[in-house]
Parts: sequence; C-alpha cells; structure tokens
Amino acid sequence: MDDNSLKVGSNEMELVDFRILNQGEDEVYEGIYGINVSKVREIIRVPKLTELPGTPDFIEGIFDLRDVVIPVVNLAKWMGITPPEGLEKNLRVIITEFNNVLIGFIVHEAKRIRRINWGDIEPATFTSSSGTLDGSKITGVTKIEGDNVLLILDLESVVQDLGLYEPDVDAMPQDLEKFSGLALILDDSSTARKIVKEALSKMGFQVVEAIDGQEGLEKLEELYGMYGDSIKEHLKLILSDVEMPRMDGFHFAANVKEDGRFRDIPIIFNSSISDHFSEGRGKEAGGEAYLVKFEASTFYDEVSRVVRAHMN
Repeated sequence: MDDNSLKVGSNEMELVDFRILNQGEDEVYEGIYGINVSKVREIIRVPKLTELPGTPDFIEGIFDLRDVVIPVVNLAKWMGITPPEGLEKNLRVIITEFNNVLIGFIVHEAKRIRRINWGDIEPATFTSSSGTLDGSKITGVTKIEGDNVLLILDLESVVQDLGLYEPDVDAMPQDLEKFSGLALILDDSSTARKIVKEALSKMGFQVVEAIDGQEGLEKLEELYGMYGDSIKEHLKLILSDVEMPRMDGFHFAANVKEDGRFRDIPIIFNSSISDHFSEGRGKEAGGEAYLVKFEASTFYDEVSRVVRAHMN
C-alpha cells in the first residue's frame, strides 16, 4: 500500500478504515478507527500464532512473515473492549511499520481506504463514558458519513507498552556540538515534544513549542513580530512531526517555503512513519532531513549538520 497519489502540501492523508466491535448489555457497538496508510505494509487473515509466555494479555503471539518475526497485538484487548462472539470470519491483521518496528494488529474488520483532510481532524480531548478508551490512546477524531465519528488510534503507545520503543535521549555523542538561538518544534504528542525539547536543550537551543502546523505558523508570526527580518539570525531550526491534526507537517512546510520571510530557515521532519516514500515527500516539501523517532545519535548528528550548513 502507498499514497503516491497524494500531493505534497495538500494537507491530506489516506487512512485504512477498520472496525472494533464492543459487546454491550443489549447491543453490539461498532467502533470506527483509522490508521495512516503510510504505516501499513499489508492486511492479511489471522495466521497461526505462537504464544509468548510472560507477555501482556493483549499480545496474541508472534508469527513469521517472510523470515521476519512479527508480534501481534489484539487491539480489542489493548483497548479494554469485550467483543461479541463469532467474529472469526472477518478478523484481519494489519501489518504496520513505524518507528522502524514491524507489528501486527488484530482488527474485527478492515473496511476501506479513506482520504481525509487534516483540517477536518480535531485533536482528541475526551474520555469515553465507558472508561475503556481515553484520549491518551487517540491522536485525532473526524466526522464521516452518517454523523459517525472516526477515531485515529495512537498505535505508537502500543509499541511503548510493549517496551519496543524506548527513546534514549542521553545517547548523545561525547563531542556534542553546542549551539545557541531558538528552535521551533511541532508535534501533537506531548510526550514527543518533551523528548525533542530535552534533546535540543542539551544542544543549547531555546525551544518554542507548537502542537500542529496551524499553531506552528502562528508561532512563526509571533517570532517575526519580535525579530522582524532578522528572524533567521535567531530561529536556527524548525523540527516538525508529519502527522498532526488541523495541518500536517508537509502542508506546514509548504507554507513556510512559500513565505519569503521564513523560507531560509531549515526544516527537519521527525516522524514515526519510517517508509522511504514519506522521506521523499519530506524532501519535496522542503525538508533538509527526515528522521524517524527517536534515534538519538542520528538525531544529534543530523540536527548539527543541518544547523551548521545554515550558520553562514
């Protein structure tokens, strides 16, 4: 699967629409969820799994896919949902790759591909009334047909729950170069912003934060109001996530590069999407580097390289 038809800067993405069913007291409730196509390798029927003793109960087991061992997570169990019986026929495993990790997710049904504008996606700011799924497990929500709501799950948090993704901010080179000036970071994840802010602060930068591309543009306007045409002497770097509600990183970068006041400020993308196509889209959008969250040594090396190249 890929989204080669998406134009860089269009502020659109494609989602795999999948369903998780919840058995209530009197009826079955259908949850509608989505995951970015850029993170999906393939969708298969549930294979024969080998159980792993001592792992969380939401891990159904592992299997071998073309000589790669892949852990499989039961999303309903991870979400605390009790499904109805008799779902075996439609069960699917969505094989994903992000943060350079391959992992499978069991879903009750994979429906279709949806193209959605990031401007129609709002940040998740709620806790479900059932108490089974809180906003910390969701990165965004959007309305679809029939006044239904599609939820974009934070599957990266599953990887963290598994202990497969432990950012090591302290793994910096011994001869780490120090800088001065400002760095603007954009990320809808407070956890990711904290990690990046800590890393950049250790490099000597003062950090300005934004939660998405729209707020990132607002922060740039505020900084221009403070520094005027000398802004690039103060703002040394913009480091942006790709997947963000309201305005994604590629659309944000396209806006920045079209604005003569800001186009010379270097942009680095820092994303969980680890496919080569997204890296190419990042360069097309004007990014000078594309990093996968969070590989400390690569992060420090690339930030240093990009900032040095723009110092004079």
